[in-house]
Amino acid sequence: MSSSPGLVATAPPAPDLGAARRVAHLAGGTLEAVFTAVAATADETGALLTTLAAAGHRPTSADLAALRPALHLRLRRQELVSGIGFVAAPGLLADVPAWLEWWQCGPEGDVRPLLPDLDPEQSAYSDYTHWDWFALPRDTGRRAAAGPYVDYLCSDEYSLTLSAPVTVAGRFAGVAAADVYLRHFEAAVLPLLRALPVPARLVNARGRVAASADPAHLAGSLTKGPDFATALEHGRELALPGLHLLPCGEVPLLLALTLALPDD
Repeated sequence: MSSSPGLVATAPPAPDLGAARRVAHLAGGTLEAVFTAVAATADETGALLTTLAAAGHRPTSADLAALRPALHLRLRRQELVSGIGFVAAPGLLADVPAWLEWWQCGPEGDVRPLLPDLDPEQSAYSDYTHWDWFALPRDTGRRAAAGPYVDYLCSDEYSLTLSAPVTVAGRFAGVAAADVYLRHFEAAVLPLLRALPVPARLVNARGRVAASADPAHLAGSLTKGPDFATALEHGRELALPGLHLLPCGEVPLLLALTLALPDD
């Protein structure tokens, strides 16, 4: 490392990997309960659609009402969940081209349905198939953490959406998903990130920053560089010049540590 006359050169801080691994584990655990709710919704939706198919009945939007008691219960029990439900693949249902069986918490804590306008002639949000929370589970067959983004479809809140594919007889039928307001997620994980001695952030498979204690990488921004999706798929730590990535357990997020590079 080079230095100027009269100045003492100091080495860049080294990460405490033991502490970082604990933070990655705890940050992943924050969302694991939400993914458990998503998985239960996926299982129940798949079972319902399988039963209807076995009876020779193509499902309709009215059939999905059978999911509502469990969705309402999860909304009341899961503190981080602000909305939850099933989003049908286009063409799945016999009566409508697209559908969200979606329920969310109202301002007074009440449970209320989302009634979006999905008319392709009138709504800019009628095609939800390109959004990460739908496309990633469809394309990879794995669960995903999308965002944060401004959720104009559901809440107008800055949110994360956690999702998982629903399949029937091996065919993709849609996604089960849950929304988490970013302010609630940040309240849970920022104290963990700030306790680390180096700048730290959480990123998803697209490199989108889900939460950050790194002023150079704000929440919602995109991180360029490594293939985060591959790093998540392998589930191993990855040491790169200026960057160290750690998996957050089974949750599809990585803890990214920014490391200072020594001067030439």
